[in-house]
Amino acid sequence: MIRHIRTAEDLVWLLDHTQAFPGGQITNLAIQKQRVFDETSGREITAGTVISTIIRYEIAIRGVEGLYSVSRVAKLLMKGVSDFSIFEQEGADFSEINLLHAEISGGRLRFWFDPHGELYVICEEAELEEVSRPGSIRPIRTGMTEWTFQAETGELPTIDWFLKHLDQVGVPCAWRLTKPRGPAHPTFRWGGLLLPASAQGVPQTAGVYIQTYGPLDGYRFGITLRASDPHEEDIGRLLMILADIIARGFSGLCLAGHHVMERDEWLGGQNVGRDVVPPQ
Repeated sequence: MIRHIRTAEDLVWLLDHTQAFPGGQITNLAIQKQRVFDETSGREITAGTVISTIIRYEIAIRGVEGLYSVSRVAKLLMKGVSDFSIFEQEGADFSEINLLHAEISGGRLRFWFDPHGELYVICEEAELEEVSRPGSIRPIRTGMTEWTFQAETGELPTIDWFLKHLDQVGVPCAWRLTKPRGPAHPTFRWGGLLLPASAQGVPQTAGVYIQTYGPLDGYRFGITLRASDPHEEDIGRLLMILADIIARGFSGLCLAGHHVMERDEWLGGQNVGRDVVPPQ
């Protein structure tokens, strides 16, 4: 999901969609000073400031089967920043968001990311990019790597689709279907474990776990990959190739670590899987 925030109506949508980020956590904060060369003075001058935040949060949504949770990772870009404050007293932690307070005045947006004002931003406009997946958020086991993709269009691929394209790039795999522990999330479709045929002497629980889910937050479908041990060469490479195949086959957003990226950003930054055959 990508949404521009410029008007009061946009701000109402943001607060309604995110429920003001209840219990959210800011995992990344970046300040970028933009400069241009002024030919008159012969010097570089400040042309604007952009503040970028990555926020993890979870909300409850009412569906036909009752309430269910959705975990989201949002990248909020605040552009044309004219004033901001980042203040953290000893013992405090501004990364914990109780609720987001926001208003628009004089054509400018004002954001308070906590009730005490430790993080405060005034800007001309904002942009929200977000990846959603079934909740609840569960900590990743030590050593695991996770990658999530949300597709804007297309149909959810089957496991046969994955096995076919893995064969095409010379990475044949074995597949084992798994069932979710406890009641399945309403959007859950199927999941299981892929183990590269080349992996020798690794436990039967090692490999890349795939979890797929159906329409969520306006996206057609989503896929989450988890590598049990990305430091194991075959398993780490399998995760990268799977991510490459998915991103080449569909348009959408992906989440790698704390980074929300468009598919072209992901593909442009990867060196693994360049020989992947485009999905048919």
